[in-house]
Amino acid sequence: MRKHLLLALLAMCLGNPGHAQNLEKGKEINATCAGCHSEAGQGGSRGEYPRLAGQQAKYLEIQLKAFRARTRVNIPMYPYTQERELSDEDIKDVSAYLASIELPTKWPVFKDTDDALTRLTQTERVMIIPRAPGNLANGEAIYQKICVTCHGKTGMGRAMFPRLVGQYTNYLMRQMEKYVAGERPHDEEGIGGLLNTLKKDDLQDILAYLTSIQETQQ
Repeated sequence: MRKHLLLALLAMCLGNPGHAQNLEKGKEINATCAGCHSEAGQGGSRGEYPRLAGQQAKYLEIQLKAFRARTRVNIPMYPYTQERELSDEDIKDVSAYLASIELPTKWPVFKDTDDALTRLTQTERVMIIPRAPGNLANGEAIYQKICVTCHGKTGMGRAMFPRLVGQYTNYLMRQMEKYVAGERPHDEEGIGGLLNTLKKDDLQDILAYLTSIQETQQ
């Protein structure tokens, strides 16, 4: 009897691997985010608002909750992340939706029958970050030595650690400067950390390297 009960419980666990997030609800919530971050999560104002599309869902969840708790200070984001506006489940749904969006890094090839709206819509989704100046060899060496463990070999991130490749260069530099200045905790390291050991030119070289590998992600 006990054996049968254990088998039944095991079957239930295997048959229910986890609660899937509601992507349709996430899309509806994203309509509010789109005012700054664009409908497909491309970001806006040339990096004033970061790209969210294709970002790691867990990272997005953590950051939205950090805005709510003011452990990451961003006054414009604060009212949108309050629980009366965005519950924990809403945060999971919109994070999962944004993470599911794939943006092309090559210009589309249109058919003669494609109308103007189709062409405009597809063109607006293309996400190509201009090549940043810098020493690619130095940037690659530093990235593969100190960044790869968390952000992945190709800069796509993992779990709570964000995707870097395909993000606006000026946004990334602004965040790195905040880490170095102690204005934003660098994830689990707290204030300070690896970036404080680097020179400004090293940071620029890392960004140059990241923009050089974005095409390989498509």
